Amino acid sequence: MDKDKMSSTMIMLIIILMLHVVSCTDHLIIDTYCPDNFPFYTSNTSFHKNLKLLMETLSSNIAASNTSYFNNTSIGQGLDKVYGQALCRGDITNSTVCKECIEKASKDLMNRCKSEDAMVWYELCQVRYSFQMFFSDAVYTGKYPKQNDLEKRVSDPTSFQQVLTYLMNNLSNEAAFNPAKNMFATAEIEFSAKKERIYGLVECTKDVSETDCGSCLSSAVTELNACCSYREGGIIVSRNCNVRFDLFQFFNASSAASLLIFPTSKGKWKPWMYVLTICGSISILAVLIGLCTACRRQKNDRDKDEERSERMLFQELSSPKNVAITQEGELISSDQLLFMTLATIKAGTDDFSNTNKLGQGGFGAVYKGVLPDGNEIAVKRLSKKSWQGIEEFKNEIILIAKLQHKNLVKLLGCVLEGEEKILVYEFMSNRSLDQFIFDPNKRPKLDWKTCYGIIGGIARGLLYLHEESRLKIIHRDLKPNNVLLDHELVAKISDFGMARMFSENQNTANTKRVVGTHGYMAPEYAMEGLFSVKSDVFSFGVIMLEIISGKRNGGFYLTELAPTLLAYAWKLWNEGKGLEFADPILLESCLDYESEVLRCIHIGLLCVQEDPQHRPTMSNVVVLLGSESMVLPQPRQPAFSSGKMIRVDPSASTNCSLNDSIWSNISPR
Repeated sequence: MDKDKMSSTMIMLIIILMLHVVSCTDHLIIDTYCPDNFPFYTSNTSFHKNLKLLMETLSSNIAASNTSYFNNTSIGQGLDKVYGQALCRGDITNSTVCKECIEKASKDLMNRCKSEDAMVWYELCQVRYSFQMFFSDAVYTGKYPKQNDLEKRVSDPTSFQQVLTYLMNNLSNEAAFNPAKNMFATAEIEFSAKKERIYGLVECTKDVSETDCGSCLSSAVTELNACCSYREGGIIVSRNCNVRFDLFQFFNASSAASLLIFPTSKGKWKPWMYVLTICGSISILAVLIGLCTACRRQKNDRDKDEERSERMLFQELSSPKNVAITQEGELISSDQLLFMTLATIKAGTDDFSNTNKLGQGGFGAVYKGVLPDGNEIAVKRLSKKSWQGIEEFKNEIILIAKLQHKNLVKLLGCVLEGEEKILVYEFMSNRSLDQFIFDPNKRPKLDWKTCYGIIGGIARGLLYLHEESRLKIIHRDLKPNNVLLDHELVAKISDFGMARMFSENQNTANTKRVVGTHGYMAPEYAMEGLFSVKSDVFSFGVIMLEIISGKRNGGFYLTELAPTLLAYAWKLWNEGKGLEFADPILLESCLDYESEVLRCIHIGLLCVQEDPQHRPTMSNVVVLLGSESMVLPQPRQPAFSSGKMIRVDPSASTNCSLNDSIWSNISPR
């Protein structure tokens, strides 16, 4: 009897040991992504604590997800927020196996990498985390893991590649566009007379669209063919998709893999087939020749238009080498703008070296430079041979060559030589406002007094553009990146390439080409192309709330707190918890100014109201910022807070941007 018990015990131990070996095999690591060009976190910081909690949450959520075994989760707030994603392979049917793999991958990833953006791929699962929101982002980053290199080659690479391509393309279409497959597919196919088979698997993360899944898999299959079509196995891993093949069945037998048949043609061609093929080829060739001719003619016309535009621009600016603007916005001669030589700018920027590059804008790069007299400058070099570049060049000169205000960046001169179109500005040593608001190292430098001064400076700059300059100017792209700070942290509005001029009696305009930055666009502009001074007021309100909270409106989307930063401010305001909206670092410097902070939140909410008629003008805003005694109207619901959208009729009133019943008694002195 004792011998029987011992035998049974030994058998059980052997089975447990075998299961453990299988489990370890399943949890083999394939590859790790740990970039050194992202920030690295340190132990016991808020980010690190949030990351550890995130990893625990991912494995728990995966175990509770029944059959999907996929989860997106975020933990924390603000700059310490961490986003995470976990996925188990589509043929895994056991939640325990999936959970163990996620736990193992999470632990290994944190041990191997201290970057704030990292990912690991295992045999049965993958885990990713980042300080940036990446859910549903479709960015192909495919690679062939070198440590999984298989040197054993097939005997007939040409025919093998044809069969492999057929298999993987079919799998990609099934996974991406067959909803029943849920972004996962497996299959097998015979490739030799010996009945040998290729086994294939493709998979996408469950948060991407069908189109993005198909595109990712297509790129991965192309890369798989390039690296592995002559090998007996291969794998390509990417953030959103993976593809793999082998000559043995590596996936779960119960995953409903289908047996594909490679199509072959055994019949002989008949004469009519040759005739049809030749005629079809001639027809296709004729169409292609016609298309090429049309494209070439269109390109020549476009080149002529660009040359004509450059020639007209040069004629307008070159004699007597200065410009001014008429009421209609045309260029005429003036003594306000200095023409500089390309040689001077090249010398001052070290021939536009990367070490002097400050950033890249929509139409060109910006460099730091020095003039021969020692003055520092910022040089915007617009893209060559770009129609938009020409239009922006002319737009900036027309709009700001004659504008003089302490809260607008000053245009010092320009260069127009050959294909070079260059604008030269005064240099702002503290760069742009966004680098202070959202940088945890620079944020403490913005005490409340400084923030209040920046808010007031932006407001006065906008007031000048809207009401005090000779022309009414709508900026259309106001955001922290386009607010520069000088050595005293005085705010100056910059980048007028998207700006539009209004006549004295004009209040609104409509465009089919909506330009600007999402998160700062007013709803009537983003949805319908309608813009006015109230569009800039909306952008100003968003910036105010970002300065006070230290959070990005664009990065706040669908958090657990509220749909947007604006909705979060509105929620706390209505609950009487306005100060909870402010950045704790900022609150430390404004214990004696809490009422001023609340007043600024109130004004910001007035600026981002959904209906433009309810928003104040910038003259109203400047008065409200300068008066502590003036009673403020109750703000209404902000835009983009619940998905609701109202339509604005541009002909509804003589001034669609002014609600007389609210704002008529508020004006600058």
